[in-house]
Amino acid sequence: MEFEQIIIKTGENHVATLTLNRPESMNTFSSQMAFELNQAFIDLDSDPSVRVILLKGAGRAFCAGIDVTELAGKTAIEYREWIEKMEQPLVTISKLKKPVIAQLQGVAAANGMGLIAAADLVIAADNAKLGLTAINVGLNCIGPVIPVARCVGRKKALELLFFGNLIKATEALSLGLINKIVPKEDLESQALQWAAELAKKSPIALQIAKTAFYNSEDMSYEAQFAYMNEAFARLCTTDDSKEGVKAFFEKRNPVWQEK
Repeated sequence: MEFEQIIIKTGENHVATLTLNRPESMNTFSSQMAFELNQAFIDLDSDPSVRVILLKGAGRAFCAGIDVTELAGKTAIEYREWIEKMEQPLVTISKLKKPVIAQLQGVAAANGMGLIAAADLVIAADNAKLGLTAINVGLNCIGPVIPVARCVGRKKALELLFFGNLIKATEALSLGLINKIVPKEDLESQALQWAAELAKKSPIALQIAKTAFYNSEDMSYEAQFAYMNEAFARLCTTDDSKEGVKAFFEKRNPVWQEK
């Protein structure tokens, strides 16, 4: 389908770059952008040429949350439908087979911070800031705090939710919200390099691992081991697992067939 508020670019390195493209509004979520982003995730997950999705924002910010100009004049049912559409991309990321890396520049606030927390991996510029800021306008980031809490734990998540302060990239790194920090002038190149490096790994191994991780996350300790062991057994039956081991012993790069 044609997209108006996001941009998709695919390259020869099996990395698809997905850009939130509302820079004049700091890439805030409109209903249309939320729908397009969710659909783009689904489309890229089924694209055989794509192994890794790199998510970023156009302009000076990653995403400053939800566009509050859409807020007024809804019934309770309409608000429910509206917010579910806004939050759906955060849920969809966990259901994709392929890894999603977020490239964080500038500010990620409210639903933007939720999107960062929901991403599988995050690389951030050294000037990046994040916060669950909706409390400062009389609202609250009740949805975005869900993936945030899974990264940082209950106490810190509630502090972020209640106070609405922005935190720096260094604190976000220590809390487990992001994976690495790079100089802002190097963010573009290093994010693409990191995504391309991940795209060289066995696609099937990555996809089985990601799916199993999210599906088993809320299981009991013993049940999770049983589920993960079953996933590993399935992985061992694939042609690519045999190719990976063979290439290791033959001291060459593996050739993935994705089967």
